[in-house]
Amino acid sequence: MEYLHTALLAALEAGRDILDIYEDPSQDFGIERKADNSPLTLADKAAHRRIMQHLEPLGLPVLSEEGQHLPFSERSHWDTLWIVDPLDGTKEFIKKNGEFTVNIALVRQGQPLLGVVYVPASGHLYFAASGKAFKAQVPCRRPFPSVESIQAAALPLPAADAHRGFVVVASRSHMSPETEQFVSQMRLRHTDVQLVSSGSSIKICLVAEGRADVYPRFAPTMEWDTAAGDAVARAAGCAVTDASTGLPLLYNKADLHNPWFLVERSR
Repeated sequence: MEYLHTALLAALEAGRDILDIYEDPSQDFGIERKADNSPLTLADKAAHRRIMQHLEPLGLPVLSEEGQHLPFSERSHWDTLWIVDPLDGTKEFIKKNGEFTVNIALVRQGQPLLGVVYVPASGHLYFAASGKAFKAQVPCRRPFPSVESIQAAALPLPAADAHRGFVVVASRSHMSPETEQFVSQMRLRHTDVQLVSSGSSIKICLVAEGRADVYPRFAPTMEWDTAAGDAVARAAGCAVTDASTGLPLLYNKADLHNPWFLVERSR
């Protein structure tokens, strides 16, 4: 439980650092471009620093989007590690639509065991450990309530009767032709199909929560984009699988890209 306590505190404090920059009218976010042309902001860097302050003392290696990416020859010896995206949905952060998250996952032998996803703009906090998933409402302001009180007030996932019809959630910034084709197929199989667009790992959490039935991702993602949400979804009884093989996603691979995948709610 020490790991979950630390991950929750790290996510909340990183979220506060992000929101301090997000809500500062004098900020231009300090936008840079990384080698893959994806954006990097002052908030990504601040959140990374805050999370590392919490995780490094625990003594486990950390694979963070904004940290050093060591070669697989070294990472392959890591039985247990943290996989972190300090600010998932940087494009949504820049657009100021609120759909960005802090993602922290604990992975053992390629499988996500613990996950925390915090949405600073809304205060939604999703977390999972020991095979159980929860959602809490934690407004991103100082001081935060104690982690113990947050856990005590959290509601188990999935929520009952969260929606009607068949809901497909898809990326707001990465809608691919393959995803559009998948949605068309769902319309042939189900009546009253609804399409919901969202950013970041919120999409995985919507399926875990029971507000959506499936999230198809037929566009590039990295392990840090999904590991925390994957832990929450699995603990909430959902399947997170490689779209071509049907096998669960694996983490700390030689290639840190995810395959195309599906997050599906058990019905």
